[in-house]
Amino acid sequence: MDTRPADLFASAAPAAARRIRVGIGGWTFAPWRDNFYPKGLVQRRELEYASRRLSAIEINGTFHGPQKPETFARWASDVPDGFVFALKAPKAVVGRSRWAPAADAAARFLAGGPAELGDRLGPVLWQFQAGHRFDPDDLDGFLAALPRTTGGLPLRHVLEVRHPSFACADYLALARRHGVATVYTDAAAFPNIADLTADFAYARLMRSREHEALGYTAAELDAWTGHARTWAEGGTPAGLPRIGDGDAGAGAPREVFVFFISAAKARNPAAAQALLARLSEDA
Repeated sequence: MDTRPADLFASAAPAAARRIRVGIGGWTFAPWRDNFYPKGLVQRRELEYASRRLSAIEINGTFHGPQKPETFARWASDVPDGFVFALKAPKAVVGRSRWAPAADAAARFLAGGPAELGDRLGPVLWQFQAGHRFDPDDLDGFLAALPRTTGGLPLRHVLEVRHPSFACADYLALARRHGVATVYTDAAAFPNIADLTADFAYARLMRSREHEALGYTAAELDAWTGHARTWAEGGTPAGLPRIGDGDAGAGAPREVFVFFISAAKARNPAAAQALLARLSEDA
């Protein structure tokens, strides 16, 4: 099997592009065996294959249930140097009606094996339910209690907020005070907040369509290439919805994560690879 690392990490790629991680959610999905994985590839090698064509994957399994430390270690061993996993926090934590009392459960999750990923450990995604309104006191208590390290490794946290009440200056100030990022969801059903609240950017793109071979049109992929590069260079992309002025980490190089998620899921690997190809070209 071809084990070449993703072109994103080639030394010839622009410096900003090497700070941009692009991937999908999970790596086990039956329709991908028709249009992404080669015919006959055994399931246990799907992560190995996917990690050589993408530069990041958002792990779904951690959302659905606890994983053993040896499972995290095996995942880390299956991927090449430079590859990064984002972890989706457990639904048993993020699905609660109040967040501050869930801080202990969150800490147990973070101490339960993610450190086995080593330098493959990326941000931890806390995806709140659509019905959860912004409660500054409750959220402040939760964020204040979140661990910032595990097993000696630094932790980066990112919030996916899904209720319109979060689209306000008070939320931005609270997230920035705690240094947690906010997902740019690019979804019709959720607030789209492009204001950066941490020193990295995290986008979950949810508009792929079945009738597009790459999920997105060439023009849309070109636009996201520009947005990702601008974020990576410390800038503010034009044309994305914002609440206020200014961004966390403005002017300094940033790490950027872009995941193609949901919608026409069968098309997402093609979309991710197309974006990576664009990013690897000379600016």
